[in-house]
Amino acid sequence: MDKNEIALQAHKDWKGKIEVVSRAKVTNKEELTIAYTPGVAAPCLEIEKDEMKAYDYTRKGSLVAVITNGTAVLGLGDIGPAAGMPVMEGKCALFKEFAGVDAFPICVDSKDPDELVNIIYKISKSFGGINLEDIGAPTCFEVERRLKEMCDIPVFHDDQHGTAIVVCAALLNAAKLKGKQPSELKVVLNGAGAAGISIAKLLMDVGFENMILCDIFGTIYEGGPANTDAQREMAKITNKEKLAGSLADAMKGADVFIGVSKGNLVSEEMVSSMNEKPIILAMANPVPEIMPDKALAAGAYIVGTGRSDFPNQINNVLVFPGIFKGALAVRAKSITESMKVAAAKAIASVVKDEELCPEYIIPDVFNPQVADVVAKAVADEAVKLGISRI
Repeated sequence: MDKNEIALQAHKDWKGKIEVVSRAKVTNKEELTIAYTPGVAAPCLEIEKDEMKAYDYTRKGSLVAVITNGTAVLGLGDIGPAAGMPVMEGKCALFKEFAGVDAFPICVDSKDPDELVNIIYKISKSFGGINLEDIGAPTCFEVERRLKEMCDIPVFHDDQHGTAIVVCAALLNAAKLKGKQPSELKVVLNGAGAAGISIAKLLMDVGFENMILCDIFGTIYEGGPANTDAQREMAKITNKEKLAGSLADAMKGADVFIGVSKGNLVSEEMVSSMNEKPIILAMANPVPEIMPDKALAAGAYIVGTGRSDFPNQINNVLVFPGIFKGALAVRAKSITESMKVAAAKAIASVVKDEELCPEYIIPDVFNPQVADVVAKAVADEAVKLGISRI
């Protein structure tokens, strides 16, 4: 059996990767009266008087909604909400396994931003946080922005911000290993959609200021005829020389290539045209923009991908469990830009200086320290910002 056949059989056997397990014993009449009627009326009335008591008397403070409309599922695209359910269940399983956070999959059958926002907001009282997942651009930008304004709990689009945080962590360590400050490195980022733009913003927040974004049409620059609204905003703060050209043109003399686009877009010649000791983070899945062996043969110093079968796997599972664990621990109202920076630096810190090498710039996804280190950094920053409620 190949991997697809094995996965199909496993999913058929599991009939779902998560289940509801009761925390309350209901094995006799007395336990029933406490867990349900009439005893349940007491916490209900307390919450009626003070809604924040829901954190004390219910699972709200430990429960995350993982929500999609199925329009941008992994590398599969717009396959619909029902077909996105296995991915949402998988995400919930990762929340539990890596951070002990309970998460629940919710697949919404709508592409209307107004309807999505309204549905998610209306159910938000049941949860301590909302993880938006696999919602296509530009809808994802609008939905997240509006929900963050409306909700009093963290709203986090993992495809954007989880990816940005883990890339930032990897690049901070890569820069350290190369002996350069972030401001000294020229970064080329291919894939100027939701993830790419979020990566660019976070990298600029930590000092990677010399950056060029590219998409299918080439470089993003002010006045570019094919720029989207989000790209127009990014063009104001990136590509300061206003280079108009191809990805190959942008990569000449660059120090870093970051790919969140499609496989086999980068040639060995393009890597060879970069500065000495180039850093290649090629994260298209399952086929990266350039395979690691080709990148290394062309002179790459550090290579990372999204795959588990090569060194330096750049994977969101290093981010979202700890982000939510920390935010939930202090009942944070939101997840801010500085909390994302704190998370990136925390992930990077797990790799000690004496361990840092070209094949190890980012922790292994199964490193048991990561979620707790990230959670503490995020919780501490929330307290510092005054957005915690504990």
